[in-house]
Amino acid sequence: MKIQESAENYLEAILVLKQRNGQVRSIDVAHYTGFSKPSISRAVGLLRDNGYVSIDQNGLLGLTESGLHIAETIYERHTVLTELLTLLGVSPETAAEDACRIEHVISTETFEKLKEHARRHRSDAAQ
Repeated sequence: MKIQESAENYLEAILVLKQRNGQVRSIDVAHYTGFSKPSISRAVGLLRDNGYVSIDQNGLLGLTESGLHIAETIYERHTVLTELLTLLGVSPETAAEDACRIEHVISTETFEKLKEHARRHRSDAAQ
């Protein structure tokens, strides 16, 4: 199922924050994304209603299996694209911003080819 870019960004933010801090609350997502707490609360509610996010009795956010799959896919795209753009000479800040936009629209086929290219580049550089 295709979800909106904003929902993908929220799921990715939850994944990154969970990896970084071990636990995530809506306020953490608000600080990370720069959006207001009410906006995040509404988005998290919709993500929960659609089966992508869980919220425990303490207000901690978690990703369901489908939410985790989407978050990991988007995060992988983000990291690979950022790396490739940086290798091309794009500044790290611009590379990360551009990767954030590209990660949502790039086809699976194109991304897989870029990923293969990055892998080959890493192997060549290691030799």
